Amino acid sequence: MTSIQILLLNLLYDTLCIVLPWDNVDEEEMLSPRDWSGKTLRQFMLSFGPISSLFDITTFLFLYYFLCPMLCGGATYLQLTDPSLQLQYVALFQTGWFLESMWTQVLILHFLRTSKIPFFQSRASAPVIFITLVGIIAFTSLTFVGGASLFGLTKLPLWYFVFLLLVVSLYMLLNSVAKYFYKKKYQELI
Repeated sequence: MTSIQILLLNLLYDTLCIVLPWDNVDEEEMLSPRDWSGKTLRQFMLSFGPISSLFDITTFLFLYYFLCPMLCGGATYLQLTDPSLQLQYVALFQTGWFLESMWTQVLILHFLRTSKIPFFQSRASAPVIFITLVGIIAFTSLTFVGGASLFGLTKLPLWYFVFLLLVVSLYMLLNSVAKYFYKKKYQELI
């Protein structure tokens, strides 16, 4: 990703984090104070970090070996000799990577903010839901407008969003399963 794309992701994520203090908190989470320590944070990171990496690698491989070659003459980046196709390949790859990163980065907060099932058993506050929806819609829409190239982005085929929805859904499902076992083992989420 380019520095401008990272800046956009950080802007959205930071905006979402700014509204988190106004989020709803599950009643049982406020019954007794808990300590935060490097040990619990390490356990949390070691439990949930690899899940994120697994889906990032999956997206990376899908973009590099399937989507980009399909749209750039059937070749991977290293096989391309035409500079314009190389630029197209890079823009397609970065856009796919940008969207997967943005969607998972924003949505994972809803899954890790509660030990319950998000959206059904525990709903985030209106500001958190608003920023999430506006961010996903605005940043995804950005890839469809003419100025997308200013950010190193380009329009992706609509079928990419089937892959994206599948990856994001599986990512959230696997995090929910991991969250269940994590809470069972440590008696708290973080």
